[in-house]
Amino acid sequence: MTYLILLALAFFSLLAIIRLDWALFIILLSLPSYLIRFQLGPIPSTMLEMMILIVFFVWFVKNKTWQRWNKKSWKIRTKKYPYHLEIIGILIAAWIALAVSGFSNSGLGVFKAYFLEPIMLYIVIINSSQGNYRKYIWPLSLSALFISSIAIFQQLTGAFIFNEFWANLATRRVTSVFSYPNAVGLYLAPIIFLSISLFWNYPKKSSLIVALKKMLILLSIISSIAAIIFARSEGALIAILGASFAFALLFNKRSRIIAITVSILAIFLISLSPNNWQYLQDKATLMDLSGQIRRQQWKETMLMLKDGKLITGVGLNNYQTAIEPFHQEGIFVKNHDPEWHRHVVWNEEYRKKMWQPVEIYLYPHNIFLNFWTELGLLGLCLFFFLISRYLYDALKILKKDKQKERVFSLGLIAAMSTVLIHGLVDVPYFKNDLAIIFWLLIAFLGIMKLKLQTKKI
Repeated sequence: MTYLILLALAFFSLLAIIRLDWALFIILLSLPSYLIRFQLGPIPSTMLEMMILIVFFVWFVKNKTWQRWNKKSWKIRTKKYPYHLEIIGILIAAWIALAVSGFSNSGLGVFKAYFLEPIMLYIVIINSSQGNYRKYIWPLSLSALFISSIAIFQQLTGAFIFNEFWANLATRRVTSVFSYPNAVGLYLAPIIFLSISLFWNYPKKSSLIVALKKMLILLSIISSIAAIIFARSEGALIAILGASFAFALLFNKRSRIIAITVSILAIFLISLSPNNWQYLQDKATLMDLSGQIRRQQWKETMLMLKDGKLITGVGLNNYQTAIEPFHQEGIFVKNHDPEWHRHVVWNEEYRKKMWQPVEIYLYPHNIFLNFWTELGLLGLCLFFFLISRYLYDALKILKKDKQKERVFSLGLIAAMSTVLIHGLVDVPYFKNDLAIIFWLLIAFLGIMKLKLQTKKI
């Protein structure tokens, strides 16, 4: 198997030398290829990681980047990379977090896979885009179509779902190529809005080729939404609804009125059904089972941080070890029984029924706590400063007259919104493909900023 992977990488290297843009297309098309893991001697690696390193090396050599490392060139080059100060700060924070973890092998793996390599890809895309960031949305949209098609096949057949509970028809949750259902929503949700902005960019009256392209993008959007529904990823669905609301509010006056009217009507209709209204309240207040587990995680995480780790965090990939002394083996799941507390105390059978074991997860499942525990307070502040600047710059572009740029900036705002909303209850960054999607969003907006600065818009 390793020999086949090395052969494929050799062909990929040749392609990158001949057509670097095609190589980038393949990387974005195959972001889940991080699941293909192998060993290079004692060093573990992934297919995705090796492709990124190859592309970066080819770009570095072909552009003779080392010859431009002088003071004048540095001043010019820093103007080329939007958010370069924030990126440098985040890399420093990640390196400090690596030191906090004792430069462990797992910490080094997280550093290169979630920070160094995505930023390397960001650099190559900024330099290779020639102002056209839209061409990079195409492979992402095709990738979403591929991932969602597998998920839909799993829903119809139950095949290749290796968890028996998820494979059962009554409790079926699809996973596509991933190992758990929520990964489907985390991957597809931001790409949906990038695909929508690409679809919107095409003219209504067009050639047959353009019409076929639009149909393909539309199929990707519809199948992605279906896959998220079949994965029962409630966090992703809520994120899509929230991002859609933001998209409509910002698009124009008419869409704003429609969005507000539909939202009020939906809340009114839900309130007519006591069961539905209670379900909505439980979700909003995190009183359902998954919400109570999340709240317990966050409680334990804050206890751990207050124990001398508020500033430094626990270091890269060190959360499970650090949280163990503060971890509670399980919780008694609360419900709407007015006698719940008394029954739990005095009724052994009831107590056993309400007891829910809670495992130690890899991350605390909240975007703020994820960054805080892994990167410390400095890393948390830098990431959210970067995201704030991103949203501010995207909103500034909305003031421009050109409709195409407005739609793409709206797509970027909505895509980042899905990351933030879903991140309130999950881990939308600390995963190979998700980290790259995050930095792709930063790169796309960065390219738009560069175009504005050079007055090409």
